[in-house]
Amino acid sequence: MKTLDVAEVWNGPGRQDGELTVVRPHHNGLHAASSKLAFEHWYFDAHLDSGHIVVGFLTKRRPEDLPSAKPWVELTVYAPDGTRRQVSRRYAESDTEFSTRTCAVRIGDNTARAEFPDNGLPVHHLRLAEDGIGFDLRFENETPSWMPGQGETRFGAKNSFGWVVGAPRAKVTGRLELDGEVITVTGRGYADHNWGVGDMRKIIDRWHWGRLYVEDYSLLYAVVLTQRGCGSARIAPVMLARGEEILLSTGTTVLTEGPAVYNATAGRCYPSHIDLCVPDQLDLRLTVESVIDARDLLDDIPLVRTRLIKPLMHRFVGHPGYFRFRSDFELTVHTDAGSDRRTGSTLHELVALK
Repeated sequence: MKTLDVAEVWNGPGRQDGELTVVRPHHNGLHAASSKLAFEHWYFDAHLDSGHIVVGFLTKRRPEDLPSAKPWVELTVYAPDGTRRQVSRRYAESDTEFSTRTCAVRIGDNTARAEFPDNGLPVHHLRLAEDGIGFDLRFENETPSWMPGQGETRFGAKNSFGWVVGAPRAKVTGRLELDGEVITVTGRGYADHNWGVGDMRKIIDRWHWGRLYVEDYSLLYAVVLTQRGCGSARIAPVMLARGEEILLSTGTTVLTEGPAVYNATAGRCYPSHIDLCVPDQLDLRLTVESVIDARDLLDDIPLVRTRLIKPLMHRFVGHPGYFRFRSDFELTVHTDAGSDRRTGSTLHELVALK
């Protein structure tokens, strides 16, 4: 197999943004593509003062979906006691709408949209309701929208993966509904958007994704490790903000994984900790305290997850898996005045396609 050239589109100098790209409404809209391997989804989550964590996806097609897959929504609620409730539903293309001009998505009666006040940061509105779970939430940005460089990494001439963060850090207000019980909620939230073209299972080995918040700093990262056919490359964008000011937008991040721990539910290992370092800028350690979600991604495909087919698929495509972790973190930001150290707890993810 010929090695694919990996092209990151940073604004420079080098693998960083000396000048940030101004995120426009269309960056968070549909990136229309005719390829059957085009994928795109909008993601929202919120940590609520009620103790709930809610996650919502509006998906045109996920990278791991079959080419003919229908659009779908997924809602997840983690209760204060740590239990998880998750529902998803697919819809016909005819029952969906996607705007190329801005974030304006409808899948069935589920919607996500953005508005742009004249004298302020973006506001996103999320309304999802399926199977006794409902979110009606308003995300008011506390940090400007961001994307690394021009937002898209290319793998050869035909394949690409894009990322824009509409709401890196947002104040959340609204309602959570669980089986008819409506709870008025507040909290902190996040929203982003991925798109691209290609069979990512042949390109990406795995990626780590997460962020953390303290009173003064916000940090986002997405470290993508490609397969040998892409030169075992590492694409590692990181954003660091203090208040409303984005201090750092770079791809010079170095990731180190700690000792492996096996998880029987996902059928694969995860690292006990990860270290992220941007030389002379920041150091971060995330130490996994608990796995709050783990699954074998083959279980998401009804035919494949049968006892007869699944072992064969593992032999031919590997063990694609998903993890959501709760971790303690230690963040050190290096400044001209010295080093700022912050600690806390956060959630982060690992998706492995091989």
